[in-house]
Amino acid sequence: MSTDALFTGKIAMVTGGASGIGRALGTALARRGATVVLADLDDVAAKSTAQEIGADAVAGAGLDVRDSEAFAELVANVVDEHGRIDLLFNNAGIGMGGEVAELTLAHWDRVIDVNLRGVVHGVAAAYPVMIRQRSGHIVNTASLAGLIPSPMLTPYAATKHAVVGLSTSLRGEAARHGVRVSVVCPGIIATPIWDKGNPEDLPDAPSLGAELDAVKATLLRRAYPPASLAEDVLRGVARNRPLIVAPSHARIAWGIHRLVPRLLADGGSTMARRLLGG
Repeated sequence: MSTDALFTGKIAMVTGGASGIGRALGTALARRGATVVLADLDDVAAKSTAQEIGADAVAGAGLDVRDSEAFAELVANVVDEHGRIDLLFNNAGIGMGGEVAELTLAHWDRVIDVNLRGVVHGVAAAYPVMIRQRSGHIVNTASLAGLIPSPMLTPYAATKHAVVGLSTSLRGEAARHGVRVSVVCPGIIATPIWDKGNPEDLPDAPSLGAELDAVKATLLRRAYPPASLAEDVLRGVARNRPLIVAPSHARIAWGIHRLVPRLLADGGSTMARRLLGG
């Protein structure tokens, strides 16, 4: 059986499904014959994306992953309609950058609420269902920043490290219930997260200035397409890989950090000093 056939007829839910990696995952799943619910904070965009994908088995729904009750209700609705949930992609997330000294507790609260608690809420909603089913696969989107030092992205990196730890630890517990868990650690991907910056309702971080924009522009020149990442992710899910690190530049950076941890840590310090004028 091909890996593509493993997704045929599956019931999948993807958070952050209206754009970027979530949209690409929804498209790739639909092409393989899965029934897909794209959940997003922007419910209009979620429904529009579902229509644009063009498959009858794709639907859009509004969801703020910070709302545990809303998450549980949406998962319950999916199970009521389809009888089960086979795949949950906890993909919704936000960026958060700037020198830590400039950031307020509100910055930390927001990124923790979305990037970490949002994943916890998904697990709390879907994992008990999957235990009852004795089957299912939870796929959490972390980041390369969850594996290596990422100065100027410290709150973001902290949440992504936590998602890696949550996923790899839960995997060990879930296996005895027939439930699988994987975590995705993408490198530089061409998604709207790069354009959004920090949430507009929070104070500016002055360090997010021209020099950091120049670094971002350099990184984006090698950005990997979301559609290509989605193919990598589904291949990894089909093979039940615990960590899915892609593309190759991410695997190289992770490998360097594992072999010589100080190299990237000290290199990150150098970059931070240059950006901050220290």
